[in-house]
Amino acid sequence: MSDNPSPKASLRIGVVLFPGFQALDAFGPLDCINVLSRTESITLSLLSTTLDPVSTQSPDIPTTTGQSILPTHTFATAPPLDPPVTEAIAFIQRTYPTLQYLITVCTGSGLVARAGVLDGKRATSNKMVWREMSALRAEVEWVARARWVVDGNIWTSSGVSAGIDVTLAWIGEVFGKEKAKGIADWIEYSRHEDPDVDPFAELYGL
Repeated sequence: MSDNPSPKASLRIGVVLFPGFQALDAFGPLDCINVLSRTESITLSLLSTTLDPVSTQSPDIPTTTGQSILPTHTFATAPPLDPPVTEAIAFIQRTYPTLQYLITVCTGSGLVARAGVLDGKRATSNKMVWREMSALRAEVEWVARARWVVDGNIWTSSGVSAGIDVTLAWIGEVFGKEKAKGIADWIEYSRHEDPDVDPFAELYGL
């Protein structure tokens, strides 16, 4: 990773939300982006099928608690980006060729794989559901023992909290290592800096 100077133009970031999303999957990386926007020009869009609130409550387990977040745009009205499920896949297929970067957290790599974007590329995903994720598309070179994987302009991470690590690694690549360290210190987060160290791969027998 290099200590490149910060880009001059505003960086346009979009986050795809779906019902039952894991809170930390979205809010961990979002908090890093929020801190980054204190010193860098960031435009952030929250995307879903409609503008209705999107809840973290699992649709399959109605007794769970959850919080809701309001999208800023639908997939149909999403602004240009520097980055139901079938709608998200179609959005990824349509949008990826225009993106400067694509970052996935947890099972988000499954959506990108189903969109065909990961064909011929190395990628990782959540280790608890590794077998289900890696079975989604044989054309992907799935990497089991990785906290995150970078292949070209695509960054995929393992489960939940790994989203913070991949976001900080991406910030380090784009805005410089000191910027990434400053954000980690700001949120008092003890980060993984080696993408190949993944204790949860061993935990789940991978």
